[in-house]
Amino acid sequence: MSAKFTKGAAQFIFWSRWLQMPMYLGLIVALGVYAYKFFIMLSGLIVNFGSYGENDILLIVLSLIDVVMIANLLVMVIIGGYEIFVSRLHIDDHPDQPEWLDHVDAGVLKIKLGMALVSISSIHLLRSFIDTKNLSEHTLKWEVTIHCILVLSVIFIALTDWLIQYKASQIHKMKHK
Repeated sequence: MSAKFTKGAAQFIFWSRWLQMPMYLGLIVALGVYAYKFFIMLSGLIVNFGSYGENDILLIVLSLIDVVMIANLLVMVIIGGYEIFVSRLHIDDHPDQPEWLDHVDAGVLKIKLGMALVSISSIHLLRSFIDTKNLSEHTLKWEVTIHCILVLSVIFIALTDWLIQYKASQIHKMKHK
């Protein structure tokens, strides 16, 4: 193969990362949908506040927290994913730049996303435990099982990332002796 073809193919492959742009824009639309859902749920809580019991209010508030946590997950994927896989955002001097963006890489993003999923799962599980009268024991067992699998998965991902970082630092130390 010619060097010109190889260089052209490499440039095309590098350019292909921009095919993710519509996906990130779609996630921004999904974030807007969640913001709308949040305000619909909040307005329903405010309007019907007097007719709700304590458990009903708690379940609605947990649902609001769930929506916020999913929105946080979307923001992490949109900003972190774009920064890692598509292009720099060039917001280094912006006062609102998220702190975590300074040291994000694919491994850190995976761990943050995993932790966000575990947190969302925890909220769902708490909501289910509060509302056990409307759920079967079978459903509760599956929710606990899925939550435990998510927790173990995040631990496994974090350990794997730690081992990769540890191995890289050991190689770096050996090269500089």
